[in-house]
Amino acid sequence: MSDHEHQPVAPLREDFLAADLYGYQELLTDRENDVVRRVRAFLEAEVRPRANEFWEAAESPRHLLPRLAELDVVGLGYDFEDRPAMSKVLTGWLGMEFARVDPSTGTMFGVHSGLAMGSISILGSQEQKARWLPAMRRMEKVGAFALSEPHGGSDVSGGLETTARRDGDDWIINGGKRWIGNGTFADVIVVYAKDEADDQVKGFLVEKEFEGFSASKIEGKYALRAVQNADLTFENCRVPAANKLEHANSFADTAKVLRLTRGGVAWSAVGLMLGAFERAVAYSQERVQFGKPIGSFQLISDLIARSAADITASLGMAVRVAQLQDAGVFHDEQAAMCKSFTTTRAREVVARSREILGGNGILLENDAVRYFADAEALYSYEGTSQMNNLIVGRACTGLSAFV
Repeated sequence: MSDHEHQPVAPLREDFLAADLYGYQELLTDRENDVVRRVRAFLEAEVRPRANEFWEAAESPRHLLPRLAELDVVGLGYDFEDRPAMSKVLTGWLGMEFARVDPSTGTMFGVHSGLAMGSISILGSQEQKARWLPAMRRMEKVGAFALSEPHGGSDVSGGLETTARRDGDDWIINGGKRWIGNGTFADVIVVYAKDEADDQVKGFLVEKEFEGFSASKIEGKYALRAVQNADLTFENCRVPAANKLEHANSFADTAKVLRLTRGGVAWSAVGLMLGAFERAVAYSQERVQFGKPIGSFQLISDLIARSAADITASLGMAVRVAQLQDAGVFHDEQAAMCKSFTTTRAREVVARSREILGGNGILLENDAVRYFADAEALYSYEGTSQMNNLIVGRACTGLSAFV
């Protein structure tokens, strides 16, 4: 018998993930690792047992919102008087931990803590930050982010149909938004609209009770099913001037938020890969065929090894992006390449994981098919792979292939 036969690979440390073969978790400080362990325990106890139930029912686990507030991990990337901002490596790692257990719950959390709070933190006035961010940290106010539109996708930078018009002390918004996560229950929605006066994209904080605003859940969605994506409608929706984001005055300003969150999508993609990979590895150890666990077959081992390499490469890229963000030297092409690469690899990893489970892989009870479907959403949103590759190509050649 070979010396290597039947010797399972153990994590580098007891609290490390088995697929973190290069030990990236070592980059976290002791304090940051304490946060990771606390969140990981919460996700295993509170989210994993019901993740498939909420996914199948297409219902959002909103009961978790108070518990998230108790964990005090909401808005960790932003400064508060009693809690200075923590590193992007940590906040990204937490996004990965969420997606590893349930990408839908991770998206609900990320839309609120990343896109919505990030828009206010980056583009809001001091007064707007003081008004909204503490309440959003406590989950007393839930946020959403509204940029995508029914007729707009990759051309959103120049093709917004939602308009805003100044009217005395208010702004009047008309139009519609689509695919808005948390949109059915959010208390405040960051809405981007084109100013009729100068054709520039401006940002607004629309509160759910504003007259002329309505939201309806998108039905028949077969990825991230527990995320409440909504169609939003604005019919002469009157927004006080105080709710116009002070520093959101062009699409270049909006892009500052997207540059930050594309890195977040990469972390989610890594988490999704990890979740599918871990399920496949466990199955390969348990499933016996021809008298042996299938993990001892070379074909299965090859699939697992290739997935481990894809996860390791993607995690390394996500970590480096977070380090660049922390250093303040982060560029569009770095965000674009990370998002495109990791979500493409995610598609491949979840397909291999489902393959390892064979016919059992299409049963929701075995998790793999949930990750398989959810990967399609991550692959498409925050810029398609092709559009992000054009950004990278432009940076490499100095020539734009955009039309």
